[in-house]
This record gives sequence, structure tokens and C-alpha cells, in this order.
Amino acid sequence: MVISRDNRYFQDTYQGIPLLGYTEMFCKMLQHPNIKLLLNTSYSEIAQDIHYQRMIFTGPIDSFFQYKHGPLPYRSMRFQMETFHNEWYQEVGTVNYPNEYDFTRVLEHKHLTGQLAPKTTVTFVYPEHYTPGVNEPYYPIPRKENSLRYALYKKDAEKIRDKVLFAGRLADYQYYNMDQAVARALTLFQQIAEGSV
Repeated sequence: MVISRDNRYFQDTYQGIPLLGYTEMFCKMLQHPNIKLLLNTSYSEIAQDIHYQRMIFTGPIDSFFQYKHGPLPYRSMRFQMETFHNEWYQEVGTVNYPNEYDFTRVLEHKHLTGQLAPKTTVTFVYPEHYTPGVNEPYYPIPRKENSLRYALYKKDAEKIRDKVLFAGRLADYQYYNMDQAVARALTLFQQIAEGSV
């Protein structure tokens, strides 16, 4: 099925990435004195040690509630990076491989960043089944039975919304592109500032 003849990854009218990239953007955010970064730490390991008036939880909502309604299924991914001794590997930043390949897409980041180098590094993206504690959840799986299970967790979340707000791809159990994730965060912060949540 052809959506359009637009060969860009997204069909949005305006597309872009932060001038210095997402890494620099997140590094600047993490420099805030109110942010403490803990790596390789799950929320359940430190829940009793964290004191807060109100928290925004962006992890898997089922894990927050200790899987009381059963686990929500997610799709995970494995990233394999390879460097090639030629200037370019492919003609565009992202090429999708939906059917006959083990990987689902190949990313060549130089197309997005404007870097110039005689070599190129690409990322092959392989889909994987998500297993808690083994790999990372990336994509919710939109099926009726999963939506019904998520609705149980959402009902639990509503009961504690004066202390904990849930937002993001894993907490909302909804696929967001990066612009949608940022819009979700900004909207939530505006609602908090206005006192509507």
C-alpha cells in the first residue's frame, strides 16, 4: 500500500531534530540540580527510598503496579551497529525492511546530522520479544485484550493521581513518535501549572 510518494520517514510537513542532537539536549536537561540520574536501577529497587510530593512516572505502568493485572506485552529491539569503509551505505537516513529480512530497518545517522566522514556507521534494528529484566520495552502491542488490561492499570492510576501522574509511551501504553512524546510532556506540565491535574 502506498501512502504517498513522499520518501521521507515521516509524512509530517515540518521535520527536524535538535540542532546539536538529542544526546546534547538530554545532557543539558540532566544537568539541572533537581535531577539525580541513577543507571541500571529499576523503580521498584528504590521506591521506598524516594520521597516526593508528586511524581511523574514514565516507565511501564504494569511494572509500577507490580503486574497485579498481569504483564502488558511490549515489543523490544536489538541494535547492531556496523561501520563501513565507504562514505555512504544507503541513499537516505532510514530504510524499512518489513518482510523478508531479520531486521526491520537500517539507520544511517549521517543523513540526519549532516556529518561528513570517509566512513559511515549504520544501525541494523532487529525486533525482539520483550522479557522483563532481559531487554527493554519499546513498543506497546495494540490489541483489544492488551487495551482491556491497560484499562485496569489506568483505573488504578486514577486513584493515585494526586501523588503520581503517568505519561509517556510505556506509562500510557501508547505509541508516540518523538514529537508526540514531547507534546505529551509539555501538555502535562501545562496542566500541572494550571492545576487541572
